[in-house]
Amino acid sequence: MRITCPLCGSRDRREFTYYGDAVYADRPGADAGPEAWDDYLHLRDNPCGPTQDLWYHDACGAWLRVARDTATHAITATALLDASRGETGQ
Repeated sequence: MRITCPLCGSRDRREFTYYGDAVYADRPGADAGPEAWDDYLHLRDNPCGPTQDLWYHDACGAWLRVARDTATHAITATALLDASRGETGQ
């Protein structure tokens, strides 16, 4: 599988680390209660079909949102996470 890094171009998937569903980048706010943090940390969907994934490019340090079909592994789009929306992946 090849993933296109917006900064480096098409790369082998072994240069990336998979972090799960892209909602992981949408952390609860600092004032969120324990229930919100429990949901964020422990409740995950496992869909079959189109998803938005969070990947880290080990070579350049970029966090990516990858549109991918989990049934076929076909990648339809990649984009850098938007820091202006608080998407840091950390």
